Amino acid sequence: MLADTWYLFNKYMKITVRMPMWTLFTLVQPLIWLIIFGQLFKNITQLPGFPTSSYIDFFVPGVLIMTVLFGSSWSGVSLLREIQSGTVDKMLVSPVSRVAIVLSRVLHSTAQVIVQAAIMLVVSWAMGARLNLVATDLALTMLVVLLLGLCFASISNGFAIVLQREEPLVIIGNLLTLPLMFFSSALVPTSFMPDWIKYIAMINPVNYAVEAVRAVLVNTPNLSHYGSSIFILILFTAAATWWAVAAFNAQRD
Repeated sequence: MLADTWYLFNKYMKITVRMPMWTLFTLVQPLIWLIIFGQLFKNITQLPGFPTSSYIDFFVPGVLIMTVLFGSSWSGVSLLREIQSGTVDKMLVSPVSRVAIVLSRVLHSTAQVIVQAAIMLVVSWAMGARLNLVATDLALTMLVVLLLGLCFASISNGFAIVLQREEPLVIIGNLLTLPLMFFSSALVPTSFMPDWIKYIAMINPVNYAVEAVRAVLVNTPNLSHYGSSIFILILFTAAATWWAVAAFNAQRD
């Protein structure tokens, strides 16, 4: 399984390297959000209780997570097209591991969003964001990116397998991005939210990802808060990955 996963992952990465513009194209929307929202809400830091003195410092973790969502929530489209073209059926008559067929796609999407998140960090720093750019904090940040990328790439691939149609998959992809961002602390602190949004944020993996990144990237690192958020994110990611693989096995039996 591991050997098959590695082989297929390398195949998809070679395709991406030959067509790098798609990877860069998905950065357009997060960049627009970083520029527009960074200016639109810059005076919100003057409100009592705001946790930072600069809104762009507060917003960068949200932009990083947004980049992960936009990059990974469409991962299932590629798998669906391979299913519809018959490529997956050809794989199934070979000795290739079924788990590897799904897992290689998920890992490929995750590798892309890690690169995209690194680019967004550089852009944010160039725009004046004051971040904790030491190696340890950056590694902890990328761990969050890795887990959330795996989580939503798995969810997207799982829905692609279950739905078998591109139109509803696109609708679900849209529902996995903006609503989840607004029901998190990406734009405003949790203390500024209405109570009903706070309750939704408590079951939103995106909120825990934003909080984990902010705990190590902005102001003094808070490893206790990071640890509790990353633990919940690990549970979400494990459940999503298991579901995607189980859905593929169930559809192909």
